[in-house]
Amino acid sequence: MVDQKLKKRAIHRAKIIRGQLDGLVKAIQEEVYCPDLLEQSLSIQRSLKSLDSFLLENHLRTHVKHQMQSKGSDEKAIKELIRVYTLSNK
Repeated sequence: MVDQKLKKRAIHRAKIIRGQLDGLVKAIQEEVYCPDLLEQSLSIQRSLKSLDSFLLENHLRTHVKHQMQSKGSDEKAIKELIRVYTLSNK
C-alpha cells in the first residue's frame, strides 16, 4: 500500500541523489578542492534526509494508519516507529 504521489516524489528524489552522488565521485576523481567536496557531500546528506521524510510520511499515512486501526497491529506499528526513531538518532 503506497501513496502513488509520494512514491513518484520519492523516486524523483532518489534519482536526484544518484546524480549528486555520481557528481561527487567524479569530483573526487578529479581531485576537486576538499571544502567543495564536503559541500557536495553535505548536500547529498540533506537530500537523503528529504527522501527519508517522504518514505516516513508514506509509512505513516498508509501502514501505520492501517495498523493503528486494526486490533493487535497497533503494537507492531509502535515498535516499528521506535526502531525508525532509534535509527534516525544514531
